[in-house]
Parts: sequence; structure tokens; C-alpha cells
Amino acid sequence: MVQLKHWEKRIIDDALQMGLGYVLDFSDRTMAEFFEDEFSIQIFQESYAFNGSSKAKHMRAFIEVEDAATVVRVVRRMWEYREGMRQSPYEDASATAETRRKLFDLLVRIETTAPIASTEGIDRFQPNETLDELVGAIQRDIQADKPAVALGRGPI
Repeated sequence: MVQLKHWEKRIIDDALQMGLGYVLDFSDRTMAEFFEDEFSIQIFQESYAFNGSSKAKHMRAFIEVEDAATVVRVVRRMWEYREGMRQSPYEDASATAETRRKLFDLLVRIETTAPIASTEGIDRFQPNETLDELVGAIQRDIQADKPAVALGRGPI
């Protein structure tokens, strides 16, 4: 979950052109396709609809709900998409560069202040068991027709 201040949210709003419920040049269909194709995420699902039904409100809810790494990955890719869009002749290049600088400064800050994932629930192998020994043991169990034992040796 990413906790942003209002001014930080405005940086993302500006970068993704999220005025009046829009996000960049996406229609509902193309935004859904983009999220599905790029991230295997269904952006128009119930968990992102708590603020309302517009594309921008779904995007803001997504940012509130998802972990920092996912948010950063998605926003970076959406910026890449924005840069690939046909640029309006009325768009100020220096303003766009400033928007980009602010956005990427924010994304770095999100990445560096995000809590580190806990590895507490991961089982560790015994310190004396090497990978080759583990692979050999799994292969012997499979050849002995003991797949359940073989599967029990690997991480779950």
C-alpha cells in the first residue's frame, strides 16, 4: 500500500493526465486491455472501484491498494506509453520534462521508502544441503515413484 500526500498524488495526476476522470488517451476498453496485456491486472474490478467508476478513480484506488513495487512498475510503464503517444503541438516540452522529473523523483522516493518484504514465512534449506544434493534427492524420489516426497523437498 502506497501512502501519498495530496501534492504527491497531484504529480501522478498531472503525469497521467487524469483530469475529469480520464487517464491519458485511454477509453475504458483500451485501459482494461493495457492493464491486462502489460500487467495481467483487471483494473476495472471491485477492489479498485471504491472511489467511483471513472478511469482516474480506478487508477487512484489502484495506487492506494497495491504495493509500492507494483505501483511504481505500472506508473513507469504508463509514462512510457504517454511518451509514445502522438505529442500535441500545444504541449510545452519544458513543462513535460518538468512533469517527468517530478514523477520519477516521486517514484524513486516510493521505492526507497517502501517497507522491505518480509521473508519470515519462507522455509530455508538446511545449511549443509547443496543444490546438487537437493536435485539428486528429488530425482531419486521421482524415480522411486514417490512424487509427494519429491514435491515436499522444494519451496511451496
